[in-house]
Amino acid sequence: YSHKFKNIKDVTDGAKVTIPNDPTNGARALLLLQQAGLIKLKNGNSVDASVTDITENPKNLQFVELDAAQIPRSLDDTDLACVNTNYAIPAGLNPQKDSILVESKDSPYANVMAVRQGDENNETYKKVLAIYQSEPIKKFIEEHFQGTILPAF
Repeated sequence: YSHKFKNIKDVTDGAKVTIPNDPTNGARALLLLQQAGLIKLKNGNSVDASVTDITENPKNLQFVELDAAQIPRSLDDTDLACVNTNYAIPAGLNPQKDSILVESKDSPYANVMAVRQGDENNETYKKVLAIYQSEPIKKFIEEHFQGTILPAF
């Protein structure tokens, strides 16, 4: 998100970027910035990336790590802000309409259902998965969340 730039390609040299200070969401933000071509990371697609893993930063971006819940409030004080959807929506931001960059539906951060080894063929779990991945649920997600959450199935 940005109050300064309308397009990710417009980001200027030395821009200040706020990202979450927790390891999971910080790495997620860095991967998104790498996807946009703004930085390169040492381990490419590692979900363990941190600011110290940045190997190329051609625009000399300045990174500010904040508590994820505070980042929507930083929009007036920063050039770019990587905001998690669960904080963007309550702050009145719509990822599909207000952001200048969003993750693809192929993001490694999709929700998954997992079972213990040996329960792969449990009929109850298979039914729950089939219901969750059904067309009515996909339609509900698309209509209810209006693009702020994407079905990845």
